[in-house]
Amino acid sequence: MEIINSCGEEMSENPYALGLDQNSANFVALSPLTFLERAASVWPDRTAIVHGTVRRSWAETFTRCRKLAAALKQRGIGLGDTVAMMGANTPETFEAHFGVPLAGAVLNAINTRLDAEAVTFILNHGEAKLLITDREFSPVIKKALADLGRTIPVIDIDDPQFIGGELLGETNYEDFLNEARELSAWELPKDEWQAIALNYTSGTTGNPKGVVYHHRGAYLNAVSNALSWTLGDKTVYLWTLPMFHCNGWCFPWTVALVAGTSVCLRHVRVEQLLAAIRAEKVTNFCGAPIVLNMINNAPAELKTGIEHPVKVMTAGASPPAAVIAGIEGMGWQVTHVYGLTECYGPTVQCVWHDKWDELPMDQKAQLKARQGVRGPMLEAVMVADSLTLKPVPQDGKTMGEIFMRGNNVMKGYLKNPAATDEAFLGGWFHTGDLAVCHPDGYVEIKDRSKDIIISGGENISSIEIEDVLFKHPDILEVAVVARHDEKWGETPCAFVCLKDGKTLTEADLIAYCREHMAHFKVPKKFIFAHLPKTSTGKVQKFVLRQMANTL
Repeated sequence: MEIINSCGEEMSENPYALGLDQNSANFVALSPLTFLERAASVWPDRTAIVHGTVRRSWAETFTRCRKLAAALKQRGIGLGDTVAMMGANTPETFEAHFGVPLAGAVLNAINTRLDAEAVTFILNHGEAKLLITDREFSPVIKKALADLGRTIPVIDIDDPQFIGGELLGETNYEDFLNEARELSAWELPKDEWQAIALNYTSGTTGNPKGVVYHHRGAYLNAVSNALSWTLGDKTVYLWTLPMFHCNGWCFPWTVALVAGTSVCLRHVRVEQLLAAIRAEKVTNFCGAPIVLNMINNAPAELKTGIEHPVKVMTAGASPPAAVIAGIEGMGWQVTHVYGLTECYGPTVQCVWHDKWDELPMDQKAQLKARQGVRGPMLEAVMVADSLTLKPVPQDGKTMGEIFMRGNNVMKGYLKNPAATDEAFLGGWFHTGDLAVCHPDGYVEIKDRSKDIIISGGENISSIEIEDVLFKHPDILEVAVVARHDEKWGETPCAFVCLKDGKTLTEADLIAYCREHMAHFKVPKKFIFAHLPKTSTGKVQKFVLRQMANTL
């Protein structure tokens, strides 16, 4: 349609649509890789990484990441290829978050707690073309590779901070970097929808689902982290959260964004954690409620000398108010966040209001235990009816499912279009978490419809445990639910009904489970009982959850 202006000239109905097209001067695909280059160019001498006696600047880290990309390219790794990594919180894992996608490849950081069977599945399902692995995890990796059914190149991380294990690869990480004949060209992806990372989540089935992240979402969630936590360029970030977990909630890219310092912590032990905070003047760290509880219960002498402010971000099973109160009693500030693997980690935050400052500590802690409101880069979050998607009343009582929408939601599940379509039904991401919405708009989780157990910040599938227990010849029926645990937040509790004439003890089943699954997934409590069922034969898990938390 043409319209006439005041001078009698024809003009387009939308004048801004003419001759104002995207070009290389005004449009660049969003990628978190750009944060690394900026940090190295603006603050080349600032410390980027601390790991024991190793201290590297941003300029050095930039060079090493480009070497990694070049070495991968020389091995034929390129666009859309998967590079798997079984690494601890060390500089190598941090560098992989930049070097692997710089080669055009996709980083698959594997949960270091998984057993060999799960690792084998992930390596095959993700079609890993190369594996970088730390010698600490060699017992699991050795078995996984033996069962893989194909051969892939293996690069060893030989960290002097870990004594033991076995070198399985053809070369070590440092020698691999030195294979680079020249530094990789600094080329950002032309398509911000390009995959940057692959993360596996247990979901509600035995086999994990592959969650695909894109450059745009990683960029925006990294920025969201900085905005949510008001991070400045003097940030000193301690790695207690595993970098394999949602790519460390995107914090490798966030730390580069603010040109902060990453302090690596190979194992989360309270002595080393508090010593690092004191020695490096750590300003920020993320951790599950169990980490906070560990600090609360640490001897007073371990906390002496820490007099600077520390900010803590926590998620997982809702932290008990007493845990939050204990940390804040030290003068530290706790921020409670919520998210899933499918949304790059934390996208919902319990934003604090000044009017709550004068409340008693127990009331403040209860407010902080809520999941909160959408973060800066999430377009929308709502609590609604799971079928109609109609928002529930904001009364703090009516339960519904949490839904999300925004750029920091995954591309989808790798090779699983049915699950992807189901997750995005109605134009919203279905979290499967049941919650209420308070009058102030803050979300609070009340239950988990997927029966996921969040233990120490890690997701455990109840169905996966049930599948293992069902294979025991003496078990007739089994159901697994979450049970509250002061240390871990939640732990699996198994209800077991034995076949007639069979006898088993709790010790028998613990030993059996330890043979067939990762130890952190083994139920901490076994209850021998008949399972309550509906008239259609469905196990009433809500009844079992009540029993588990009262017995």
